[in-house]
Amino acid sequence: MANINRVILVGNLTRDPELRHTPSNTAVCSLRLAVGSRRKDASGQWIEKPNYFDVTVWGNQGENCAQYLSKGRPIGVDGRLEWREWEATDGTKRQAVEIIADSVQFLGSNQQVSSPVESEEFALGEY
Repeated sequence: MANINRVILVGNLTRDPELRHTPSNTAVCSLRLAVGSRRKDASGQWIEKPNYFDVTVWGNQGENCAQYLSKGRPIGVDGRLEWREWEATDGTKRQAVEIIADSVQFLGSNQQVSSPVESEEFALGEY
């Protein structure tokens, strides 16, 4: 049986990207994505419920995300799920599932936030 670990989401950033670097100077950008879902409640009324996802973007793509994205910006993410487990400082075991992005698509109008595709720096490859 084949295994498939693929996620495609479109939503809005809930906070500004957070960029950091590994000891070997590889860029790692953390994003928080809100994706809405819609369902009917017991009375038949439609209700909106947001789902929140942590997204990690590595390398040059992570640096571009940190430079060009900001809170509220719509993005599309294509990636895979990764499960982590660790022990917190109080001794309890913690778990999380995050999305490791293979690609991030900047969405929305250029008037909201300029896209790297339209910037001269990106066109010249100086990102």
